Amino acid sequence: MTTVEAIVIGAGPCGLSAAIELKKNNIDYLVIEKGNVVDAIYNYPTHQTFFSSSEKLSIGDFPFITEAHKPKRNQALVYYREVVKHYDLNIHTYEEVTSGRKEDDSFVLETSKDTYKCKYLIVATGYYGQPNLLDIPGEKKDKVFHYFKEAHPYFNQNVLVIGGKNSSVDAAIELEKAGAGVTVVYRQDAYSKSVKPWVLPQFDSLVKNEQITMHFNTEVKDIKDKYVVLEKDGKTFEVPNDFVFAMIGYHPDYRFLQSFGIELNTNAFGVAPKHDKETMESNVDNLYIAGVIAAGNDANTIFIENGRFHGIQIVKDIVKKR
Repeated sequence: MTTVEAIVIGAGPCGLSAAIELKKNNIDYLVIEKGNVVDAIYNYPTHQTFFSSSEKLSIGDFPFITEAHKPKRNQALVYYREVVKHYDLNIHTYEEVTSGRKEDDSFVLETSKDTYKCKYLIVATGYYGQPNLLDIPGEKKDKVFHYFKEAHPYFNQNVLVIGGKNSSVDAAIELEKAGAGVTVVYRQDAYSKSVKPWVLPQFDSLVKNEQITMHFNTEVKDIKDKYVVLEKDGKTFEVPNDFVFAMIGYHPDYRFLQSFGIELNTNAFGVAPKHDKETMESNVDNLYIAGVIAAGNDANTIFIENGRFHGIQIVKDIVKKR
């Protein structure tokens, strides 16, 4: 068993920010990450552009400078790699935490490679690793994806995109550009207000010119090998299909949080882990949450640009306790 004073689970921007603060305060720490650093950003679409400016994505005292006001995915990957090198952060990548428990005044973590014990635990696992599911027949077929990377493989294929927010709209536009036959279904009766205002006119133009088929008030009922079954206004119909992108959002790993005794609060958007907004400490002593995971289902309230400060709040509380 390896013992350290503090462990951060997750090497996204918010987890890295917490690690920087721990190191600045001479607290023995370790970051454990199941993929590589900022793995969620790596899984963004290849040509993704951030909503936020580079300045608001920076962490520690390390500047993020780009020519354009809003950086692209690849620029962010380079930046966060440089942050890790600059601060020489102690990170175990490609090591997944499989279980954890509270044991007296410590936490014990089992991973794919080792067992760890720590006094302070910071969970910064985000929500991108757990896609929301449709709970319909055929959802587990190999043709169904919950992440969109790039459009080229779908040239001359019939593709269904499920959802009406930014991720689905962006995917549909890229797929149409690459020569896919694109159908989009959304269970609401109009475009989501969260869609980027500079993107919506382009998407709407493709719909009006019948380059993308758009179905509002529509739900997917079944996914077959060669077609999908849709329901609209009480009527079902079939659409030829080769691939499906279910871009319907993601959620935190609630079972993992609850395994430590973290309580979940219900709000207007669903559930969120109980925590002190000043210190980010959960209802479990010495267990903190950082980043978007604190928002629960409402991922639109916490982004990198505000979640990056959670590490400062957390480590300030740890230093006070020490």
